[in-house]
Amino acid sequence: MAKRKDARVTVILECTGCIRIRNGVKKVSTGISRYITQKNRHNMPNQLELRKFCPYCYKHTIHGEIKK
Repeated sequence: MAKRKDARVTVILECTGCIRIRNGVKKVSTGISRYITQKNRHNMPNQLELRKFCPYCYKHTIHGEIKK
């Protein structure tokens, strides 16, 4: 029997606010907030974006999926 590809994949979410700060707008941030989670590849083929707390920005921001 042929093996099926796993439907659940591990993804990394990175703060979009910290990326903007790091690219030259402000140099105050000391790091980039990242979360690790899973998503179902068949139900959500698009990139995942969740609103999570960023300890570097001190507020809830959009965390987008990045490539490994």
